[in-house]
Order: sequence, then structure tokens, then C-alpha cells
Amino acid sequence: MKANVVLFWIIAVFCFLLAGVYTFWSLVDPFHGYVEWVGTVALTLSGALGAFLAFYLGRVHKQQGAELPEDTLTANIDDGDPEIGFFSPWSWWPIILAGGGALVMLGLAVGIWIAFGGVALTVIAITGWTYEYYRGYHAR
Repeated sequence: MKANVVLFWIIAVFCFLLAGVYTFWSLVDPFHGYVEWVGTVALTLSGALGAFLAFYLGRVHKQQGAELPEDTLTANIDDGDPEIGFFSPWSWWPIILAGGGALVMLGLAVGIWIAFGGVALTVIAITGWTYEYYRGYHAR
């Protein structure tokens, strides 16, 4: 995690410096002569995002009190392989849920009437995925 903190601080400093250079360059450009706000704001906000992430990861690293397996040279492969969770290997419900979410987003972009069908499909998919192991072949 220490490497991530250093990397995000480097990104933040680089973006802030680049924002200053970009602003200065747009001011001295004979064709413009004024601040080009889109690039300046984008680079400044990118630097702020890098600084936020670096600060957060630095605080987490300090409070955690231990190094991650990726940061130690004596770590084994098994040290970085925790139990993540249970996943349904033969389930079709995630694909149906993605289709329902896509229809909801399409409905918000194109016409709200499409979103109603997407919400219904999303509710059906969440219910089916939740109760998948209570019925049928994989019932417990």
C-alpha cells in the first residue's frame, strides 16, 4: 500500500504542475491570450483526485498497522489469496440483472417508458439471484 500512496502523490503533484504549465501556456499563446478553463479545471481536479486518494490510502496504511503481502519481499503467493466470497458458477441471473440495469439507463437517456420495463426486469433478476439456491437443481 505504501507504493500506492507514493504513486498517487506523484500523480497529484504532476497534475498540479501540469495545470500550472497549461494555464501559463494558454496565457502566453498569441492566438488565445486568455485562460483556457476546460483543460485547467480538468488538470486541477485530476490532481485533487490523486491527492485525495493518496491521503486516504496513507491514513488507512497508518491505521492498519501492518503491511500488505504485496509490499513485503518475503510474502508467499498464498498470503495474498484470501477468501473473497461465494460466486454462483452456473448462474444466468447476473446477465439478466445487467440487461435490466442497461434498460434502466437506456430509459433514462431515451424515454422513461423503457426504464419501467428495466426496473421490473431488475427486480425479477435480483429476486431470482437471491433465491437461486432455494429451488431447483442447486437447492440446499
